Amino acid sequence: MQTIRIQLTTLADSEKLGRLLGNLAGPGDVMCLDGDLGAGKTTLAQAIARGLEVPDTCYVTSPSFAILHEYEGRIPMYHMDFYRLQDATEVEDLGFEEYFYLHGVTVIEWSSRAMDILPHDRLVVEIAVNDNLTRTATLHGTKSYAEMLQHISREFPC
Repeated sequence: MQTIRIQLTTLADSEKLGRLLGNLAGPGDVMCLDGDLGAGKTTLAQAIARGLEVPDTCYVTSPSFAILHEYEGRIPMYHMDFYRLQDATEVEDLGFEEYFYLHGVTVIEWSSRAMDILPHDRLVVEIAVNDNLTRTATLHGTKSYAEMLQHISREFPC
């Protein structure tokens, strides 16, 4: 796993990161977004959708109650939210596991609730809120995400 850490000092930084992730995403990518309530997971997912060219007329919302929303863009985006699920068994019972292997990009909020069944090949974005209300995003990616992480590092120099 390769890891980078970036500071998101403004909302614009979070949106920039999300758009980059969407622009650089390819079919079959799995992006896991984790962090406390209010950390910015849904904001990041919305920006990923814009990077995937989901039309601006399509409002991307958190699928907290529906658990899954699908959006059409350059590549389909499967946006999942596991907050209301207890564990990976519920994800399996709902049949969402098969989305991980389709031709779209799977974006999962609260992915840590189902780590046991997620593909090994994935990008994990952990968002932490700092004391001054800025965010720190720690991105962990398997080998196939190395080029994406290098590109993001260049866009967010320390």
